[in-house]
Amino acid sequence: MSTAFDNVTVGRHTLRNRVVMAPMTRSRAHGPGASPTELMATYYAQRAGAGLIVTEGVQPSAIGQGYLATPGLHSAEQVAGWRRVTDAVHERNGVIFAQLMHVGRIAHPDNTGLAPVGASAVPAAGTIFTPTGPQEHPTPEPLDAEGIRTTVADFVAAARNAVDAGFDGVELHGANGYLLHQFLSTNANRRDDGYGGDVAGRIRLVVEVATAVAEAIGADRVGLRISPANPFNDIVEDGHRETYLALVDALAPLGLAYLHMAEGADTEFTPVLRRRWSGVLILNPYTPDGWTGPEALKLIEGGDADLISYGALFLANPDLPRRLAEGGPFNAPDYTTAYGGDHKGYTDYPGLPDDRG
Repeated sequence: MSTAFDNVTVGRHTLRNRVVMAPMTRSRAHGPGASPTELMATYYAQRAGAGLIVTEGVQPSAIGQGYLATPGLHSAEQVAGWRRVTDAVHERNGVIFAQLMHVGRIAHPDNTGLAPVGASAVPAAGTIFTPTGPQEHPTPEPLDAEGIRTTVADFVAAARNAVDAGFDGVELHGANGYLLHQFLSTNANRRDDGYGGDVAGRIRLVVEVATAVAEAIGADRVGLRISPANPFNDIVEDGHRETYLALVDALAPLGLAYLHMAEGADTEFTPVLRRRWSGVLILNPYTPDGWTGPEALKLIEGGDADLISYGALFLANPDLPRRLAEGGPFNAPDYTTAYGGDHKGYTDYPGLPDDRG
């Protein structure tokens, strides 16, 4: 029986524990050209005790950005900024993957100066924050064949930039209603070409991106995040079980480092997918209140997952693995400082004193 504090091999890395820092958008990329800052380096270094850090969503291209002050990995200045982050994490013996997130239709021209793209000309319900306040999502421009090729190439270029920036690997964001998830869905994807329609068509872009990135930097440095049946960002997935079983079957030959599953309300599907996926599984467990607590570590002991990822608890507890090992106590997150701002609610959460106990 494995525990959360045993090491584990994930791709080419041996992690010192099985506690993962989940990706969390923090909107503090105030460096030149949406590049990371020294404050961001401090933030990630504080949390280097995680077995694995997965960064906030990082846009692989300018058109892949949705929210204000999110970082990219498509320019030299962004690579240089991330190098400061990875160096700081590695100085504390941490392992860090960059999450590559193309938002697709969850964007607005007022944030980027660019018209958003998507699987089909179907706008998402709801609003997005812009410099002038919340605005409705516009109708995206459907990606044509050339646009799809460019998108795949953008993911590959960003993955190569991630390696140049010192990252230990990348996680492809195929969850939470962003571009890759839009292609998997049955409401945002209304295509009648080879990238839509049936299950084989809807999983095609995800498989092509994963294949191309794995060929570029090595499959053992590539993970994928999914969120089956997650309605976030106005996503509908009719027949989601068939879709995701087909997806993991198509990905299996690649030998990816891991699959990262943000569990949805269909919790009975999780063990089905666990049995189907032969590789490493990171689980972000579903809870009605959205809060993953210490009790989730029992899922590792029971064999339900190989690693557990934490979001809110890691936001507020930079030394979370130690707190989990010692049974707490845990700082409560301040959600009013979650997005944007300065060090408050970012790098000022206290760790446990070194002489505790």
